[in-house]
Amino acid sequence: MWVTFQLTTLIAQPLQLWLAHLFSGPVSDGATTLLRWMHLANTWVHGLVVNGIIAGVGTLLAFLPLMIIMFVLLSILEHSGYMARAAVTASGLMRRIGLPGEAFLPLIVGFGCNVPAVIATQDLADPRQRRLTALLVPFTSCSARLTVYMLVSSAFFGRWAGTAVFAMYVLSILLVVGVGWALRRAMWQRWPGLPMILDLPPVHTPGWRAVVKSAWDRVVDFLKTASGIIVAVVVVVWVLQAIPVGAGSFGDVALDNSLFAAVARVFAPLFAFAGFGAWHLVAPLVAGFAAKEAVVASLGQTFGGGDLAAALHTAFGAASGGHALAAAAAFLVFVLVYTPCAATVSALRHQVGGRWTAFGVALQLILAWVLAVVVFQIGRLL
Repeated sequence: MWVTFQLTTLIAQPLQLWLAHLFSGPVSDGATTLLRWMHLANTWVHGLVVNGIIAGVGTLLAFLPLMIIMFVLLSILEHSGYMARAAVTASGLMRRIGLPGEAFLPLIVGFGCNVPAVIATQDLADPRQRRLTALLVPFTSCSARLTVYMLVSSAFFGRWAGTAVFAMYVLSILLVVGVGWALRRAMWQRWPGLPMILDLPPVHTPGWRAVVKSAWDRVVDFLKTASGIIVAVVVVVWVLQAIPVGAGSFGDVALDNSLFAAVARVFAPLFAFAGFGAWHLVAPLVAGFAAKEAVVASLGQTFGGGDLAAALHTAFGAASGGHALAAAAAFLVFVLVYTPCAATVSALRHQVGGRWTAFGVALQLILAWVLAVVVFQIGRLL
């Protein structure tokens, strides 16, 4: 898996940079020229199209090569029979720490998307197993978080970006194990142990047609899922950025004086101990409650066009008092642990009820904040 993430970052990074420059340069310039021809160049429409939709969606689409490469590599692992054997190998450990072996498959699905993983827990026999597993699914690192990992890791960790992303997945597994063990000991002392029954396919060289089809289906599903949410979030974020709080008028207001900044400033002090207590960095996390892909799009909008990596360096450096690397690591940890998305919360409510969903969301937020603070405080000392 480490090799998978390392290959993904090395191959995809040049393509990402090219696409980012494409959207911030020729696409934005072309849209500006078209709007000028339509006599809309100096209106709020120009801001919505160029600084809103193109900046936000373009930042997300720059990660499309990365997603394609990642899905191809994961499809190779799946179609070779590797994943099924990983499930069998891990089930023994899970059972020894008190988790049901049958829960491994929904958790594996969670690394693709948390929503179907939560729904898949309904196949577990015991209601306590279903509840526990559903509460653990949000700690599995879904593919939507991967775009955020890649953006921040590429900006701060250079050739170690793949290792940084791999570390997020290792931490995700440790959280599933640790939180699962703690919840089991605290709330569910006993339940019957059932054997894990799984059909093991033979180990073989995967066919390229099956690999391509599987990867293609995942890419299309990612785009379908992300596109509607991202466009909606981008428009909402732009509207918040266009509404003045004090000086200015709608669509013609400095970002610092916008409603977007005012809302983010309310939450920003909570993250001072984690090293990223600046509203520019906290605002995308608020947008991330809708979908984690929105974090990337919101960062693109907040910092505008140009060199996003340089802007992130400046922002994290200023917010952390010069400890940008530690703050970036804390930011990644928070993105990993806090509430995945609104769709996952809805699926949780359907599976385990409102009270348990509220408990799960509160647990995720508190644990995310605590871990981010710990990572930053240790990181800045190092």
